[in-house]
Amino acid sequence: MSERPWTTGTDGTSSPDGVTPAPDGARAASPGGVAPRVAPPGGAAAPTAPADGVAPAAAPPDLVRLLLVASVALITLVAFENLAVSTAMPAVAEDLGGLRLYAVASGVPLAAGLVATAVSGAWSDARGPRGSLLAGIVLFSTGLVIAGLAPSMEILVVGRAVQGFGGGLLVVPLYVLVGAMVPAARQPAFFAAFSAAWVVPALVGPGVTGLVVDHASWRWIFLGVPALTLGVSALLLPLLRHIPPHGSRSDPAVRHSRLLLAATGTGAAVAVLQVAGSQTGSEMAAWVVPAAIVAAAVLVLCLPPLVPAGTVRLLRGVPSAVACRTLLNATFMTAQTFLPLLLVREHGWPVWQAGLVLTVASVAWATGAAIQGRVTSTAGRDRLSWLGPLLLAAGTFITAGATLEAVTPWIVVVGWALGGTGMGLAYPALSVLVLQATPPARHGRISSSLQVADALGAAMGLAASGALFTALVGTGGTDAYLAGLLLASGLGLVASVAGARAAAPVVG
Repeated sequence: MSERPWTTGTDGTSSPDGVTPAPDGARAASPGGVAPRVAPPGGAAAPTAPADGVAPAAAPPDLVRLLLVASVALITLVAFENLAVSTAMPAVAEDLGGLRLYAVASGVPLAAGLVATAVSGAWSDARGPRGSLLAGIVLFSTGLVIAGLAPSMEILVVGRAVQGFGGGLLVVPLYVLVGAMVPAARQPAFFAAFSAAWVVPALVGPGVTGLVVDHASWRWIFLGVPALTLGVSALLLPLLRHIPPHGSRSDPAVRHSRLLLAATGTGAAVAVLQVAGSQTGSEMAAWVVPAAIVAAAVLVLCLPPLVPAGTVRLLRGVPSAVACRTLLNATFMTAQTFLPLLLVREHGWPVWQAGLVLTVASVAWATGAAIQGRVTSTAGRDRLSWLGPLLLAAGTFITAGATLEAVTPWIVVVGWALGGTGMGLAYPALSVLVLQATPPARHGRISSSLQVADALGAAMGLAASGALFTALVGTGGTDAYLAGLLLASGLGLVASVAGARAAAPVVG
C-alpha cells in the first residue's frame, strides 16, 4: 500500500500529498512511485475539531514523541513493502507461473484498500481508532505471510487482497491519533515527517529488493516485513491507553453509511474487473462477460458520491482536476507495473537492475515536485496541470521503445525519468489547484475525492492493461507490453486535456 500523506495547514484544513495550501503555491509532494491509498470518504482521516469547536487536550510530550517515532517507522515499512513488491513481482510471476494474474496481484491491494479506508473512516468515527488500528496491523501482517508462503499465484492474490485491506485499516487511525493527541502547532511537522517516510524506501527499496531476490528468494520480501511491522507496532501499544474518550460525531450516520456503501461497491467492482480481465483468451470462463457487465454497472452507480459532479464529463475546474489525477495514476501505475517485467522477462536484466528504474522515477518525481514548489505565478501553476501529464505521456511513449528490437532497453531509464518528472510537476500542483478552488469547509471532502481518484485510476488502469496483456502475451514477442504502454501513453494525453480544463477559469 501507499500513502500520499495529508498535511494540516496553519488554518486547520487538510490536504493530500504533503501540500499545505498557501498563496505562493505548494511544498513538494513526497515521491513514491506507487499509487496512493485513499482516505475515507468524507475526510475522516483528516484531523478535525470536535463539534463544539473545542480542541482536544494535547498528550504529554513523551507520548507525542512516541507517536511520531512509531508512526513514521510504520509508514516507512509500508512504503518499503509497496516498492519492494513492485520490484519483485517479475520473479514472483516466473516462480509461480502466474503471468496472467500479474496485473491482478498488483492491482487488487488498491481495490481492497479503497474499501478498507472507507471502513476504517466509519469505524474510527463510530468507535474511535483503536479497533481499526489493531485489526489493520493483524490483517496487513497476515496478508504478507499468506503471500510469502503462497504455493500459487491465486493464493498470492488472496494474500495481497488481505494485505491491502489491512493496510487501509491501519493507516487511517494514525491520522486520527495525530488529530486527537498532537498540539495543532506541531501537526504540520508530523505530516511532513509522514511524507518524508517515503524518501528512503523510494531510493533504496528497489535496489535492496533486487539483491534479496537475486541472492535469496522473493518470499523474504513478503515474510520479512511482518516481523518488523509487529515490532514497530509494539511501540504503539502504550499509546492506545491514552486515546481520548470517543465522543459522538455530528455527521449523520446515514451519510457515512451511503459513502461506505459507495466505496465498498466501487472497490468490489474494480476487483471483479481486474479478475475478469485476467481470464481473457480462448479459455475465458462463461461468467466473465456477465460479471464484467455487472461490475461496470455497479461502478457507474457507486462512483458519483465519491467524486465531484461532472468529473466524468471533464467539467472545467475542480471536476477536471480530479479526473486528471485519475488518469495520471492510471498512466503511471500501468507503466510502472509492466516495465520491470519487460526488462526482466524479455531483456534478461537482473531484478536489482530493473528495480533501479523505479528508483530513477522516484528521484525524478521528487525533482519535479521541488520544481513546481518554486513556481509562484498563477499562469505558471496553471501550466503545470497540463504540462506534467504531457511529460508523463511522452515518457511512457518513450519507454515503449524498449519493446522494439532495434531500440536499446536503456531507453526505459530516459523515458521513465521524464515520466517521473511529469508526475512530480502535476501531482501536487493539482492538489493546490483543487484546494484553492474549494471553500475551506469542504477541504476534507475534496481531499477524499482526490484520494479516491488516485486509487481508482491506478486500479482501473491495471485492470485494462492487464486484460490487454493477458490477451496478447500468448502470441509471443513483446506486443503485450507494447499495447499496455501505448494505452498508458494515450491515457496520459487525455490527462493533459483534463489538466488544461482544470486550470481554465470557471465562469459564473
